[in-house]
Amino acid sequence: MERRGGAKIVVIGGGTGSFTLLQGIKEYARDVTALVNMADDGGSTGQLRDELGVLPPGDVRQCLVALSPTPKVRDLFNYRFDEGSFKGHAFGNLFLTALEKMTGSFAEAVELAGDVLKIDGRVEPITLSNVQLCAEGADGEPIKGEFTIAHAEIARHPNIWLEPEAEANPAAIQAILDADMVVIAPGNLYGSLAPALVIDGVQHALRETRATCVFVCNLVSKPGPTDGFGVIDFASEIERLAGSEFLDYVVFNTDEPSEEL
Repeated sequence: MERRGGAKIVVIGGGTGSFTLLQGIKEYARDVTALVNMADDGGSTGQLRDELGVLPPGDVRQCLVALSPTPKVRDLFNYRFDEGSFKGHAFGNLFLTALEKMTGSFAEAVELAGDVLKIDGRVEPITLSNVQLCAEGADGEPIKGEFTIAHAEIARHPNIWLEPEAEANPAAIQAILDADMVVIAPGNLYGSLAPALVIDGVQHALRETRATCVFVCNLVSKPGPTDGFGVIDFASEIERLAGSEFLDYVVFNTDEPSEEL
């Protein structure tokens, strides 16, 4: 994972949004760091967390694959078993889990997986705490678990928090402070982005960084809590969740931006 200089770009998010954005950014930037939320608890990732007590590998795997220039190894890490006791598991999730068990460190597991994939950049978990995402339900009661939240009725502009309170990964914080540009990736607002933005250390770093801060807005809103959201609504929620007005630019796909923007 040799660093080759150039502008330092940090991408914050997880899942498909970060995967797509990283594939494009790596063609133009030589120094890219992906900071990945660690709240996923559905599907293969959720099963591995429940059965083996590991940190969630799924979104990290996607970011590693996005930064890899090696097609066959990318395909291997994304290969998903469709039968047997491994049915539903992506090979990369199992590989990261095995590395974490072997080394006793998820951060080291991610670094070793990056070596195998020969990634051009870095991938850092936003926290190394074993956390659960929590959100305020439409009835005011707490809802716990990212997968549960995704399928529940939550409040409009909900309170979002992590249990236990997450300690920011020092490597992730340093990446934000050293960056020339910080990009908030598109993605599920409350499932993929909020779990990174509500961490105290991340909020402080976003206030203190001298980087240009950019939000790449979602192409569509999700039925439910963001139904009917426009660009200004997404951008406002990003800043509310992060606890400060830190954005310099918002990138969005429309020929007719609102006067507010």
